[in-house]
Amino acid sequence: MTEARPATGLSVSALIRRTEAAGGSAMVLAKGDATAGAILLLLCDRGRPVGVRERVWRFEGGFGLEPVGPSDSSEPGAASEYIARRRRTDPDLWAVEIDHPDALQLACDCLC
Repeated sequence: MTEARPATGLSVSALIRRTEAAGGSAMVLAKGDATAGAILLLLCDRGRPVGVRERVWRFEGGFGLEPVGPSDSSEPGAASEYIARRRRTDPDLWAVEIDHPDALQLACDCLC
């Protein structure tokens, strides 16, 4: 049996609200399919990129956030180039920037 899951657009909205409630900022960089699009996260701390994560389904069950993208996402333009390249091959992909000191934990709490 297939496990029910919330639509991607709803998950992204919840992530943005949770981040803003925690004193951070979040914005959609690229909007994908509202129902089943993949989610790519650009994690930042005070405007500096600290990593790129993608929400993936784990075989043991549930979602997780896997590191993807450039090895040094703090290099100017590296993360945005990666996101643009991924969007060319997957136009349903959502790209969301989260700026908060605990961005990864916020994303895990909301999306995993």
